[in-house]
Amino acid sequence: MHDLLLAVALAAPLPLVAPTPVPVPPPVREASPEDRYSTIAYDPTEDAASELEFRLKGTAISGKKLLIIMGGNWCRDSAALANLIDSPRFVGMITQNYEVLFVDAGVPQTGRGRNLDIAKRFGIKKIKGTPTVLVVSPEGKLLNSKKDAASWRNAASRDEDAIYRYFAEFTPA
Repeated sequence: MHDLLLAVALAAPLPLVAPTPVPVPPPVREASPEDRYSTIAYDPTEDAASELEFRLKGTAISGKKLLIIMGGNWCRDSAALANLIDSPRFVGMITQNYEVLFVDAGVPQTGRGRNLDIAKRFGIKKIKGTPTVLVVSPEGKLLNSKKDAASWRNAASRDEDAIYRYFAEFTPA
C-alpha cells in the first residue's frame, strides 16, 4: 500500500509555486531641475493683473525689485527656473532682494497666450517663448532689456552659477 501511495504521489503533478519576487528598486537617476519642482508655480486661475498691482505696491514700500516670470507649468524651462529660484542656494538672495511673481502665460508660441498684457505693460510686444523674465524696479520700470527678458527660453540648460550672477547683478553691492 505504501508503494501504491508513493507511486500516486509521484505521478501527480506538483503544484507550481512561483518564487517570491525580489523587489528591484527603480533605477536612480539625477533629477533635473524641472523634475524636482513639485508645486504649480504658474497658476492659470490666478488674477495675474490684480496680483501684479498688489506686488508693485509692495515693492514701492519695501524697495525690493519685482521679478516677474511669465511661463507655464507645461514648459520645461519655466519649471526649471521656478525650481531654481526656490532652491536653497537662491532663496536667500531672492527673498532679500525681490518679490517674485509667477504669471501663467499660457502657450503664446501657438497663439494661446494668457496675461500677455502684463508683458506689454513693460514694453514686451510679443512673447515668443517661455519663460520670459522681467526685472522691475520698485518704481515700476523694466530694468533688464526687452531682448534679455525674452532670452530665457533655454533656462533649463543654463549654468546655475550664471543664473545666480544674473539675478545678483540687480541687487545692491
